[in-house]
Amino acid sequence: MYVIGTIGNSQTHPGVTDIVNEYILTTGFDVSTASYVQLFSVESQESAPRGMAFNNDGTKMYVIGLGGDDVNEYNLSTAFDVSTSSYVQNFSVSAQDTYPQGMTFNNDGTKMYVLGDQGNDVNEYTLSTAFDVSSASFAGNNERFSVQSQDTHPLGMAFNNDGTKMYIIGGYGKDVNEYSL
Repeated sequence: MYVIGTIGNSQTHPGVTDIVNEYILTTGFDVSTASYVQLFSVESQESAPRGMAFNNDGTKMYVIGLGGDDVNEYNLSTAFDVSTSSYVQNFSVSAQDTYPQGMTFNNDGTKMYVLGDQGNDVNEYTLSTAFDVSSASFAGNNERFSVQSQDTHPLGMAFNNDGTKMYIIGGYGKDVNEYSL
C-alpha cells in the first residue's frame, strides 16, 4: 500500500518532505494488517504531491501535484519498491488544470486521466507510447468530464478493472461518487 504525504515522521525521518510512504499488508487489501516499510522523497520534483499511480508491473511510478502542476515519472529497478525509484521526466497539465489532485491510467497505459480541482473535472490524455508521459497529449475539450454537479472539491479518482465505472472522492461532500462509462 502506498500513501502520499507532505511531511515525513518527525522522529524517524526529520526534515523529509513530499514523500511516498510504502507499507506491507500481511493480509491482502486489509489495511489493519499494514506495517510501515520505507519512504521515498519526491521533493526535488514536487513540493505538493497529491496523487500517484504505478504502471501494471510496478516498474514505473507517477506522482502528480500542485507544486509543478505536472505528472512526474520514475523508474523502479525493483518492482513496487519505492526505494529503487529514479526520476525520468515530467509532463505538464497546467494548461488544463493548475490544481491537479489525482491521476490514473487505463489498463494498457495508452490513456492517462487527471483529476483537476480548479476545473472540477477529469481530463483525458492520449499516450502514443504506453506509460511514457513524454508521449502524452491532451485529448481535447470533448474528452473533459465535469464532476462539478456532484462535488466542487474532487480529491481522488479510480476506475474499476474493466473501465466501465469511475469513482471520484469528493472533498466537500465527503463521499465517493460513482459514474458508469
